[in-house]
Amino acid sequence: MEASKEVALTGQLRWVEQIASVMDNKFKIPGTNFRFGLDPILNFIPFAGDLSGFLVSAALIYVMGKNGVSRKVLILMAVNISVDAAIGAIPILGQISDFYIKANTRNIKLLKEHYVEGKHTGSGNGIIAIILIVLFVVVGAIMYLSYLALHWLFTQF
Repeated sequence: MEASKEVALTGQLRWVEQIASVMDNKFKIPGTNFRFGLDPILNFIPFAGDLSGFLVSAALIYVMGKNGVSRKVLILMAVNISVDAAIGAIPILGQISDFYIKANTRNIKLLKEHYVEGKHTGSGNGIIAIILIVLFVVVGAIMYLSYLALHWLFTQF
């Protein structure tokens, strides 16, 4: 029973791994070890490219969630694609970063660690807490800097 479950998960992992490879590592620049996929190419199309890459990554996470990956892995994968999407949305820097930030490849590594090595099990509540703390600190810093900027602006006139 356990062996058949392992084979099924390996098959699903291969399918997801193939999609991730197409998005992140399909092409190689001749004479180098530098690889890239469709994701950075699609991102040259404003908005639609970023959205399509994000949707493919989100669909991969959805499939893995339906196939029993732990909540902690799902959270880590969502963080990976969110960082990729956020940085990818920045003009010029986003296009360049898409050749280096490979969220799908990172997510495949997480899946292999989870299924093969038994890592990243659990609820992921600690990760959510860290994300919320960082989010509150960033929002607080933005609000404080906005206050300082507005105060400086109004005192100049």
